[in-house]
Amino acid sequence: MAMPLRLMCVLAHPDDESLGCGGALARYSAEGVETFVVTATRGERGRVRGERPGPAVVAPLREAELRRAAKVLGVRELVLLDFLDGELDRADALEAASKIAAHVRRLRPHVVVTFAADGSYGHPDHVAISQFTGAALVAAADPAFVPAPGVELAEAPHRVSKLYWMAWDGDAYDVYQEALGTELLALVEGVERRPTPWPAWALTSRIDAREHWRTVWRAVQCHASQIASYGGISELTPARHRELWGATQSFYRVWSLVNGGREPEDDLFAGLRSPHGR
Repeated sequence: MAMPLRLMCVLAHPDDESLGCGGALARYSAEGVETFVVTATRGERGRVRGERPGPAVVAPLREAELRRAAKVLGVRELVLLDFLDGELDRADALEAASKIAAHVRRLRPHVVVTFAADGSYGHPDHVAISQFTGAALVAAADPAFVPAPGVELAEAPHRVSKLYWMAWDGDAYDVYQEALGTELLALVEGVERRPTPWPAWALTSRIDAREHWRTVWRAVQCHASQIASYGGISELTPARHRELWGATQSFYRVWSLVNGGREPEDDLFAGLRSPHGR
């Protein structure tokens, strides 16, 4: 019997799975694809309803919200890597890549999704998880790879078939930022980093998640401590929510062992499905 198709999203913080790739997770889970989420931190340095009560309060709250959201999205397994929020770019690279590679070998996904190289809007944690994920996929496929001390790695290598970056075009950014009522911005060493939308021609894959917008919105609502700071998002009309959470999600195919070329994809598993559609 053939192994079911498997999708793994490797992300930085709680809420990335819902706000970033919730449509893809909801759609593929509903289709019977086994979905997995690997989250690097617990978002423990973030705000709770505009305040910063500290990691001891925020970490368990964000983890609980993440677990509820993952369940709503149909995620088969959620993994937390236990790195510190806001310090992921200073984590030991071998340790981070080893931890991710260990889960890649154990879960054996066909497709992996993570942030683009620019971290969506320059967020250092997003940039770091993109880099660590790329390194981990190389390590997971290498039978000679020696992991960091303390990280147990399954002996059998695993070669992921496709790697994607989340990549939004200008229209999607406009809808997203208008709905959130705030500008996506990262202030890094005194420099403001803002989103740089991808040109439409550069996007390789667009995933239709319109049938699943209600599921994504329920998952977003699980992150109550976060969405309180997102302006009037809860007051949006159903039509606006459908546009925000069910609109086509776009990706950049970093590499693929099963297909290529300039023909646009409407399925992250293009080239992997059997003739019967599985």
